[in-house]
Amino acid sequence: MPHVLVVDDEEDIRSLLTGFFQRHGHQVSVAMDGESAFSILDSLPIDLVILDVMLPGEDGFSLCRRIRSTSRVPVIMLTAVADHVDRVVGLEIGADDYLVKPFDARELLARVKAVLRRTAQTDTVAAGTVSRPVLTFANWRLDIARRELRSPDNTLVMLSNAEFDLLLAFAENPQHVLTRDQLLDLARGTTHAVFDRSIDVQVARLRRKLDTDTTKPSLIHTVRGGGYMFTPDVRRG
Repeated sequence: MPHVLVVDDEEDIRSLLTGFFQRHGHQVSVAMDGESAFSILDSLPIDLVILDVMLPGEDGFSLCRRIRSTSRVPVIMLTAVADHVDRVVGLEIGADDYLVKPFDARELLARVKAVLRRTAQTDTVAAGTVSRPVLTFANWRLDIARRELRSPDNTLVMLSNAEFDLLLAFAENPQHVLTRDQLLDLARGTTHAVFDRSIDVQVARLRRKLDTDTTKPSLIHTVRGGGYMFTPDVRRG
């Protein structure tokens, strides 16, 4: 039974989602602000967070940054503002998906299931890996089973699930031009949202973590009219 944490300051939303997700086979915890949300995250095994942007005190964007700095738990953000910029910001800080209020609870459930399915698939692959293959490139190490990225000086670099999946798609197809659609299929499967420009957002985040000078990216090159290319040699083992 997946355990979902709903973080929203509106009691009606918390009650609605609690009853709806429980009827559809989910365990639900609720929080109305960041302090109570982190108390739950620290004490219970949460599989996914549904996080409202407009919260009292610390807003959802700040909370998502804090979650992503220490955890890869999937995050779906909710907002009352139908603003493209807000959606991009949410994806940039590591959210896995984004939905605008008012929303259809059935659509939110479908998105939750899609994100949890992707997470379960990657966990299954990791659990079934005996030798824990590692991909190395330009002195970076990508541990597939542990879903860890380590820098040339062996520092652990935190990646969201979406960022890890995208980097893995690049590393397994080095020196090939990959279109946005191909990257969406490789990194997120056929359950990805229509908002395919999210790939551009995730690429920008990866570049900031892989390159000290993002104005001259050395590992992920943009191919005009084509997509992106991962340029370094990649070794397995």
